Amino acid sequence: MRCFMATQQNRNSMSSLFTHIKVEHLIAGVSGGVTSTLVLHPLDLLKIRFAVNDGQLLTRPSYHGLGNAVTTILRDEGVRGLYKGVTPNCWGAGLAWGFYFLFYNAIKAWMLEKGNKKTLGAGSHMLAAAEAGVITLFITNPIWVVKTRMCLQYSQSTGLPPSKHYNGMVDALVKVYRHEGVPGMYKGLVPGMFGVSHGALQFMAYEEMKKFYISYYQLPYDDKLGTSQYLCFAALSKLFAASVTYPYQVIRARLQDQYKEYSGVLEVIKRTWRYEGFKGYYKGIVPNLLKVTPATAITFVIYEKTSHALSELFK
Repeated sequence: MRCFMATQQNRNSMSSLFTHIKVEHLIAGVSGGVTSTLVLHPLDLLKIRFAVNDGQLLTRPSYHGLGNAVTTILRDEGVRGLYKGVTPNCWGAGLAWGFYFLFYNAIKAWMLEKGNKKTLGAGSHMLAAAEAGVITLFITNPIWVVKTRMCLQYSQSTGLPPSKHYNGMVDALVKVYRHEGVPGMYKGLVPGMFGVSHGALQFMAYEEMKKFYISYYQLPYDDKLGTSQYLCFAALSKLFAASVTYPYQVIRARLQDQYKEYSGVLEVIKRTWRYEGFKGYYKGIVPNLLKVTPATAITFVIYEKTSHALSELFK
């Protein structure tokens, strides 16, 4: 009897969670993610190319700083070279932000209802963000694998087999699945799971700054803030999270690299330390910070504005 009651309570709890899923959060998140990606994709490409360059592969181009990287790519690959991988990046960023905001807000609303509260603490915000991050990662990881590989298609011949040369996002997805199976689609998942802490820290900081601002100025807890506040809180929270958790992005990119094979996360960590030292874990952080700070600010502002507008529309 107790087992039946516990099962029924779990079902009711899950049903209650699903009632908090609102499509406006998905639409707003996709809008923000796609917009910021279209504007800032070249910096994402540079981050990936710097992150995987361990100096061990002679066929890989070597760049001496951001300026040299941009001029080399423009000379060898043209303007289109800076936008390699932009299609899967738009799909990945759009779906990632869309699902993240969708699940995060649903989990947060469920926690508030369950605890009969008006606001959540920092720990609850981190937990909600982490849970949303894990769900989103499982949905989007195959797209991130494809994005990384398409960003690493250089102009010169690399001797790669046809199975690892891609003519577009769909072709890449088909070839990765056909030749590497499900494990290939989920390369980089383990460091990606560690990367969930990135989103958790970011959303915790973002929510806590909003909460402090509202409390300081004695505003209603669900008050709509101005664009400058959203920009500031989003940028600061992203800088904080990115600086603390960046090494996982280097490890994930190297696991997804079609030019190198690693047995797992530990081998990447050991080889990076052996050949590059501590600095190796932070390769590409400059273009990453130049990209993620404005990208997150754009995403959050568009998300907040769109979700408020859609919420009013769906009332």
